[in-house]
Amino acid sequence: MTKKGIIEEIFSKAIFADDTNTYKIFYRDFEKLRETSLSEFIKESNNFQTIPITRIEKIKKNHRILFEKKRKMVD
Repeated sequence: MTKKGIIEEIFSKAIFADDTNTYKIFYRDFEKLRETSLSEFIKESNNFQTIPITRIEKIKKNHRILFEKKRKMVD
């Protein structure tokens, strides 16, 4: 399963079967990492149109990490 598929699955569950405010989204905004709730992220991203899913670095529910993008090691 690709990373995009995992993120879409988490979002789908959160939106349709859970409280979106318990999810925190960490995404790249140029060189900064921003944190917001899932409901705010959906509004800010204009339903994923202005902020692509590929910029998401981490997704947490309460204090549990559900998704974290792996960093490439640079020599």
